[in-house]
Amino acid sequence: MSLAVAIQMDPIEAIDIDADSTFALALEATRRGHGLYHYLPRELAFRDGRLYAHARPLEVRRVKGDHYSFGTPEVLDLATVDVVLMRQDPPFDMAYITATHLLEHVHPATLVVNDPANVRNAPEKLFVTHFPDLMPPTLITSHREEIREFRRKHGDLIVKPLYGNGGAGVFRIKPDDENLNALLELFSQMFREPVIVQKYLPAVRQGDKRIILVDGEAVGAINRIPAEGEARSNMHVGGKAVRDVLTARDREICAAIGPALRQRGLIFVGIDVIGDYLTEINVTSPTGIQEIDRFDAANLSGLIWDAIEGRLAGRTDRRLPE
Repeated sequence: MSLAVAIQMDPIEAIDIDADSTFALALEATRRGHGLYHYLPRELAFRDGRLYAHARPLEVRRVKGDHYSFGTPEVLDLATVDVVLMRQDPPFDMAYITATHLLEHVHPATLVVNDPANVRNAPEKLFVTHFPDLMPPTLITSHREEIREFRRKHGDLIVKPLYGNGGAGVFRIKPDDENLNALLELFSQMFREPVIVQKYLPAVRQGDKRIILVDGEAVGAINRIPAEGEARSNMHVGGKAVRDVLTARDREICAAIGPALRQRGLIFVGIDVIGDYLTEINVTSPTGIQEIDRFDAANLSGLIWDAIEGRLAGRTDRRLPE
């Protein structure tokens, strides 16, 4: 099966080829003989009932400083390709949401990974609220007295923006910290959305586990250990990736959410687990597969492409250009 694959992502020039999951997916696609195109989200154009991208043919190779080549730019009708990988990084803002609406015009005849409507309906910190038995004590609100009451009950808190990513804007507020009101004032000036407040989990000192699920099945994990003096474990802010394995509780969490992921067409998902609690379900642009591959001598990109190809095999509903 040779596929035409369009990758909607951020500029490829600046990626870290040793960490970027999209690059790993592109390499595996090349190994399988699939043809690649690259375009930025702002290069989408909807006209006359069809969705186009100002795209360029793409070649990739694992050579630092020379990891990609572009072909001649062309206007690509996305109804004529087999797969669109929606892989731009958050923030999950109106530009991101608009891209999901546009991609709905070609999905599912052109398979968009992940399903754009369900990406829109499953933002990381909100989708997890559909599994309340798995998550830590959590409050989502703009109401100050609700937050104060939550603090009186739980004491040690994590406060973060509802649509943040990469650990940005995540604060630990200890019981004796006098900065909560000032922080909420700052957030209210920066964001129109509610904030998310969670009970601080001391288990984060032992790590924030990233588990990758492919078509609802857990396929690997890494642990991310916070740097000394840091409450956040994200690798963007100094967290250290270490090898880890799935525990019985991890498998219980994955078994609980897996059917919902498959049903929603969320083929490539990364979840975050601290201790016994599920804290986020990442569906927009999950990372971590290269780190797991190195620790486990695995090929998670191959498993993802197996799932994509499996969905396409034998289909008769391909929409052809008019």
